[in-house]
Parts: sequence; C-alpha cells; structure tokens
Amino acid sequence: MKYYRLLWLKHDLPAGLSVFFVALPLCLGIALASGAPLYSGILSGIIGGLVVSLISGSSLSVSGPAAGLTTLVSASIISLGDYKIFLLAVMVAGLFQLLLGLLKLGSIANYFPSSVIKGMLAAIGIILMSKQIPLAIGYDQPDFWTSGFLRLFSDENFLGNFKNFNLHIRRGAILITIISLATLILLQRPWAKKLRVVPAPLLVVILGIVVNYLLTHLNSDFSLKPNQLVNIPSNIFADISFPDFSKLFSNTEIWKDGLIIGLLATLETLLCVEAVDKLDKHNRITPVNRELIAQGIGNMTCGLLGAIPMTAVVVRGAANADAGGRTKFSAFTHGVFLLLAVALIPFLLRMIPYASLAGILLITGYNLTKPKLFRNMWGLGWKQFFPFILTIIVILATDLLIGVTIGLLISIYFIVLNNFRVEYKVTKTKQHQTEVHLIRLNSNVTFLNKVNLRKTLDSIAPYSVLTIDGSDCNFIDYDILEIISEFETKAHDRHIEVHLQGIEKVNVSALH
Repeated sequence: MKYYRLLWLKHDLPAGLSVFFVALPLCLGIALASGAPLYSGILSGIIGGLVVSLISGSSLSVSGPAAGLTTLVSASIISLGDYKIFLLAVMVAGLFQLLLGLLKLGSIANYFPSSVIKGMLAAIGIILMSKQIPLAIGYDQPDFWTSGFLRLFSDENFLGNFKNFNLHIRRGAILITIISLATLILLQRPWAKKLRVVPAPLLVVILGIVVNYLLTHLNSDFSLKPNQLVNIPSNIFADISFPDFSKLFSNTEIWKDGLIIGLLATLETLLCVEAVDKLDKHNRITPVNRELIAQGIGNMTCGLLGAIPMTAVVVRGAANADAGGRTKFSAFTHGVFLLLAVALIPFLLRMIPYASLAGILLITGYNLTKPKLFRNMWGLGWKQFFPFILTIIVILATDLLIGVTIGLLISIYFIVLNNFRVEYKVTKTKQHQTEVHLIRLNSNVTFLNKVNLRKTLDSIAPYSVLTIDGSDCNFIDYDILEIISEFETKAHDRHIEVHLQGIEKVNVSALH
C-alpha cells in the first residue's frame, strides 16, 4: 500500500494535475461547441475521471467530452428540442456501449474501413472549425452563416454590407483569438518544447483572461461584453438538468440518436485507447470489452446527471503519458481537480473569454482535418481516397449517419469488386487441338464470386477439358458448390470433360 501511495505522490498526482489543466478548457469548449450548458462539459469530465477510470482496465487513457461528438450532440439537442429529452439519448448510448462490452463486441471498430473513419473525423473537424468562427470574431448575432457572413456577398453594395457586419463583431475577441492561435501554433513547434511548462490550453485561457482584464481596466472599446465570457452558475449542482423519463418511449428519435451517439463514441474510444496504448512505455494493452463496459456505465451516468456524452480522448491520454502518469489514479486525480474547480472557484471560470475557447477548438478541429491527411489519403490510391472524400462531402451536405453509411457502401463496393478478381484464377492451354482449362480456387470463395464464376463457366467452349481445383481452399460457399455441381451435371451435353479436385459435389436435382 505504501508503494502505491508513493507512486501516486511521485507520478500520478502531478500527471493528474497536468491533465486537469488540459481538460478544463476542453470540457468548457466542447460543451460550448455542442450547444449544451457549459457545466455539462465539466460534469462529463468529472464522471470520466471519477467513474470510468476506476472501472476501465486502461492505465493511461482519460475520458471526457470529445470533439468528435460535438456535431452529433448539437444536432440531437436541436432535433429533440429539449435538453432533458436529449439526456435520455445519452443514457441509451451508454446502454448500447454496455451491451457491446458484455457481449464482447469490442472488435467492432475493425469492421469500419479506415478511410471512412478518417473521413468522418475530418468532416467533424471542418464543422467544428466553422462553428467557432462567430465566437472567434465576437459576432453578436445568431445568423453568422445565414445572413450575417453571406450577406456581405448578397448584392453589389459590398462596402455597406461590410460596414454593417463590422458593427456586430468585437475587436477584443479577434485580438484574443489571434493571441490564442499564435500561442498554440508556436508551442507545437519542436524548438518550443522547453517552453511547455504550462499546458498550452491553460496558457491560452490565462492569456485570454489577462488581455481582457487589461482592456477592461483601460476602458478600451476592445473589451469584451459580459455575454462573451464563460457563463458558469455559482452553484452548478443547483442548476443541473435531469432526464425526463416520462418521454423515453414517446419519441423514436431518442433511441435512434442514442444508438448513433453510442456507435460513434465507441469508435472514437476504441481508436483512442489503441493510440494511447502505443504511448505506454510499459507496453500495457487495454482490454477493449472492459473499456466499453466502463464507457457504457460512464455515459449512462452522464445522462442521469445532466452531462454530455464522453469518450476516451487522445489529447488527454497523451497529456497523461507525457506528464509521467503510471496508473489509472492519474485520471481519477484529474476528475477530483475538476470537481474542486467547479465547487470552489466558479468565479475564476467566469472570467474565461469564449474567444480563448474558440481558439483552442479551431486548432482541435484543424488537427482532425489537416491538409497532410488529404495528401496521405490521395497517395494511398483512388480506392482509399474516394470513400474518404465522399464521406466528408456527404456529412457536410446531410448528416453524420448518412455520410458514414454512404462511405461504408462505397468501401464495400470496392471490396466486392476486388473480391471478384482475386478468389479464383483461370488458365487456358491447348493439348492436341483440345482446349484445356484450369480454374484454381484461392483461399475463400463466397457467394460474391457467383456472377463472375458463372460467366467463366459459360464461356468454356464445347469439346474441351475443364479442371476445377479447390484443394487450396479454406472455405467454399455452398452457392459456389451448387454452381459447379450444376455445371458438371450439364457439361456432358456440351461435350465438356470436367474434373473436380478438392471440391465436394452437392445434390442439385432437388432444384428441378
């Protein structure tokens, strides 16, 4: 016990504090981007730290609200029309994850093509960035993307429109955003490693508070309005919303949204723990089914207590590993610090400018959709790039579910197309004026090969010899056996001599 106490004091306590400084601005920013109450983001981080960390088998991953869910959460809150009803969808998402874990379906992420997942995350990054622009420039009207920004180009009076647009932005917000972006970009440079004593998101928040304090103290026109600062209630526990269980079966959208959130949260979590496991110096591997059970219980708790859904998050996990975290108690410690922050210093949180959070989220969104990602996907060839770019376009044009579904269908099309070509090989020779054909079946021949195989058999000329060799096969679908057996039965009418090797004939007489 003494060993673990020393381990916590030496490694997990400082790591937990470091993760807290990274997580606090992200919790606020992601709640803001999701259109949810700001306290719900911090609550999600607290539950991720205090509940999920204890159940999870991961030593380094840290859970909390995730940028990858913002688009879906925002759309769901709007479509359901009531945050209390949305919380029911969060509980359904948690239940779905719990069932996946109990049924040992943690390998579900392996069934989603990498190109589609990358396309989904890139589209989320684009949407996340676009949603931060009004906050980043301090635009005080709700119509930035409808009539605000687009009105600049709506008629020939560009200067008049620009002047009107200019009245609704805040130069102090633009200044804070520029300082935030410059700080985050500079601290990502290799030469700035020695300057990273304070986590970059925390430094951005501190700079934003200081800049706005100076502008206000100097009575500058650049100073921010009260509604451009974080609005956290003095006692968040008094303002918590709870789910309205009476509406659970009144709206099928609750269950649909819950399943989609659960699936996306599962994919993001599984991708995250895989990435964080690679950072573990002790080479520990996270049990994925146990992780899904932990996430499921965590999200059910989030829904019950009024928080937005969570996942394991790469940024927090990487910060934990970089800070020297050793066990899951570093994640637990970060949860304790989040709880203490909202309980003891809400007045400090209310000094944070939205522009600072917008700067952090602009970089977060950019990291999800870097130009380098597009170049890499293009370099992998058309079969990878096309599902990737189509997923992005369809998500931006419609919604996340339709985009991912279309991307999956395109990926499956390429798999089927490729499968047609590789599962058997045809060679043709001539012996004494007689055509000799050899069809060698490869490892697994499925019903997907039916059409091409039937065409190949139909093209065999009369008065020839055909050998079908399945001795190297691990699996031959019954549909394929049926086609081969049916062909052999009728081959004598065309004077074709058929030899089967390693292929079991099936009874086709019952078909007639």
